[in-house]
Amino acid sequence: MIAIIDYGAGNIQSVKKALTHIGCEAFVTRDENKIMRADGAVLPGVGSFGDTMHTMNKYGLSDTVIKFNKSGKPFLGICLGLQLLFPGSEESPNVKGLNVFQGTITKIPSDGGLKIPHIGWNSLDISSESRLFKNIEQNSYVYFVHSYFLKAKDRSIVSAQTEYGVKIDAAVEKGNIFATQFHPEKSGETGLKILKNFADIVSNERGGIL
Repeated sequence: MIAIIDYGAGNIQSVKKALTHIGCEAFVTRDENKIMRADGAVLPGVGSFGDTMHTMNKYGLSDTVIKFNKSGKPFLGICLGLQLLFPGSEESPNVKGLNVFQGTITKIPSDGGLKIPHIGWNSLDISSESRLFKNIEQNSYVYFVHSYFLKAKDRSIVSAQTEYGVKIDAAVEKGNIFATQFHPEKSGETGLKILKNFADIVSNERGGIL
C-alpha cells in the first residue's frame, strides 16, 4: 500500500491513476498515522516552493515526511516534491525546505532564448547504479514542467541528469529516498516503468506483493 501525501497538489489524482494502472494499491491522505502505516509514500509537487512549504507546515506534513524518511520505508518525491527535500529555493528565499539533502535550487537561466518554465520532453543521462531507473534505456525521454532546478551538493546521490541550457540534476536517490524533477506519471511508458520500479522496491522492502 502506497500513501500519496495530500497537501492539495494538482497532480495527485494523476499519480494515483498511474499507480493504480500498474497494479498498486494507493490512497491519498494527509493523516500522519495512515502515512506512517503505509509501505511506501509519494510526495507529488505542483506549485511554488513557499506556498507548498506553508501548506505542508500547516498540516504537519513536513514533520511527517521527515519521520517517514527516517523509518527506512521507500519514499518518492515528484517535481516540487524533489525540491522540497533540499534546504531552500531561490523561488522563496526566506522559506526553509525539509533539509533532507544538501544542494541549491535556482532559476533556469533564460540565456539563448530558452523558454521558462521548461515544459516538455527531455532525455535522461542515467546512472548505471540507479535502482529507480532499473532497465530504463539510456537517453529515454521524460516530461518536465519547472522553472527552478537542482544542483545537488553530494554528487553521489544524483541518479539522472538532463540538459536545458544548463545541466540539471533530474533525479536523486539515497537509501530509501528517491525523487525526480520530471513527472513520471506524465511520461508515458517510460514513466510507468519508473513508477513500477519504485513499486517493486516498496514490495521488496515489505517482503511481499503490494
